[in-house]
Amino acid sequence: MTDDAALASAAAPTPASSAVRASDPLWTQASERIREEIARRGLTAGSKLPPERELCTRLDVSRVTLRRALAHLVDQGLVTASHGRGWFVAAPVAPAPAREWPKDLESFTATARRKHMRASSVVLRQETVTASLDDADRLGVPAGTPLFRLERVRLLNDVRIALDRTLVVAELAPDLAGSDFRAVSLFEELRRWGVAPDRAEATIEARVADRELAGHLGIAEGAPVLVLDQTVYTRDQRPLLLSTVEYSGDRYRLRTTLQTD
Repeated sequence: MTDDAALASAAAPTPASSAVRASDPLWTQASERIREEIARRGLTAGSKLPPERELCTRLDVSRVTLRRALAHLVDQGLVTASHGRGWFVAAPVAPAPAREWPKDLESFTATARRKHMRASSVVLRQETVTASLDDADRLGVPAGTPLFRLERVRLLNDVRIALDRTLVVAELAPDLAGSDFRAVSLFEELRRWGVAPDRAEATIEARVADRELAGHLGIAEGAPVLVLDQTVYTRDQRPLLLSTVEYSGDRYRLRTTLQTD
């Protein structure tokens, strides 16, 4: 029996195990069943999973639900996708060496984990709005296009660090409104939908805190802040989101490496 057949034959809906509850979202149940079968069958790195259509039938889920489940397993480092070939069991990845400053696009939550700190958020706004002319121009969408607006005070170890205002093209990840952004990462939620932030065009400048920002961050009005304004793109170079993050000047430091050609 091939690896494909081994997984497919056992992937049909079964009574929920201790790891899967009937109250869990369908994509969570699907990802856990795939995980359990990979372990139970002893599938090794490089083993191919059945085609998506077959998995949908066996797990009794839609293609969207299946892809969200698989994206979650990608985030966990358990499976990987090969364009045009399908889904495979991933090879273990050695831990990356510690970095002084990320040279790739890294979320606030990922940076916190790398620094062995705990990230959390106070959610101020989480709603659907329509794109203004300026926002539409930057995102390459028509004015009035639905956008998901997320505004959060970002904390590290319960210390207020920054005010983060983000606008996401809603059609690229239509279920964000149901996420609890007090604890979860926006980038991780986007990846669960198969939308991978790939690169950002950013500007950084120094300003002073106005009364509203000072209140959110617990600093004095007029205190220095570092403002990061960026447009984030997907792997196919489509604008995904706009983000403006205002960091408290005495609680955040930007450190990087510069060298000549």
